[in-house]
Amino acid sequence: MRIDMSTSSTTTSGPSTAQNRRTHDDAPETAELFARLAELPDGPERDALRDELVTAWLPMAHRIAGRFRDRGESVEDLRQVAALGLVKAVDRYDPERGAFESYAVPTITGEVKRHFRDRMWALRVPRRVQELRNKVRVARRELAQSPGTREPTVADIAAHTGLTEEEVGTGMEALESFSTLSLDAELSSDDDGYSLADTLGAPDSSYDVVVDRESAKECLRNLPERERAILYMRFFEDMTQSRIADRLGISQMHVSRLISRSCARVRDEALGRRSAARGGTGRATGSCTGRRKRR
Repeated sequence: MRIDMSTSSTTTSGPSTAQNRRTHDDAPETAELFARLAELPDGPERDALRDELVTAWLPMAHRIAGRFRDRGESVEDLRQVAALGLVKAVDRYDPERGAFESYAVPTITGEVKRHFRDRMWALRVPRRVQELRNKVRVARRELAQSPGTREPTVADIAAHTGLTEEEVGTGMEALESFSTLSLDAELSSDDDGYSLADTLGAPDSSYDVVVDRESAKECLRNLPERERAILYMRFFEDMTQSRIADRLGISQMHVSRLISRSCARVRDEALGRRSAARGGTGRATGSCTGRRKRR
């Protein structure tokens, strides 16, 4: 059930005079009511007195909620959260431990801060980053209080807070991080506009080609000269096996066998090197460094 936010005045057990107020105008004198509440057993009378106390202190809860305006949450929702903190404060307050206001203010403030920490982040952010964000926000406000003061730099904030510049940068990045941005969001209003997704990198298949070439390079160097020549004519000069056979004076079938055997040896050696680099124990099925007798 939502708490009625329409109350703008306090209800007290005595006349509304300056003597019945404390630190603020919204802090009524309710010590007698709390003492009475602590003695009452559960029942309708206690519930009515509890509601009277909540109503009396509701303006103070509204004031505390107002400190957190302009942070991406509506004032109405903030007041509801602060009112919930007030109810918790009334229920947990022990009159023997001092004034109610001293207990209620941190309780209500903590409830509102917990609301921002747990509900307002679209993406879960580590507690450490949230604390850095709060320190940076407070430091910026304190450094900019004097009229005519320039916008504080990262170095200024770091010196003021005792944080490193890297930590200040992390906190500043988190200042506007309550909501996420769609990858389809347009980043340019021009005719050739692009979305956020267009700025993201993607896996480049050319890297695999580079790795394969480097893996096979040494093995290709160790092939017999005739096999290197055959592979060059076939794959770089795009010659047919028949033309290669005519140039070397061998059969087309023999050219085909040499190409297949050379490619297999290069492949096996390259895979064996890659496996060894990864700590594998597998051995290559062939070695391109070996010299085999040919017909």
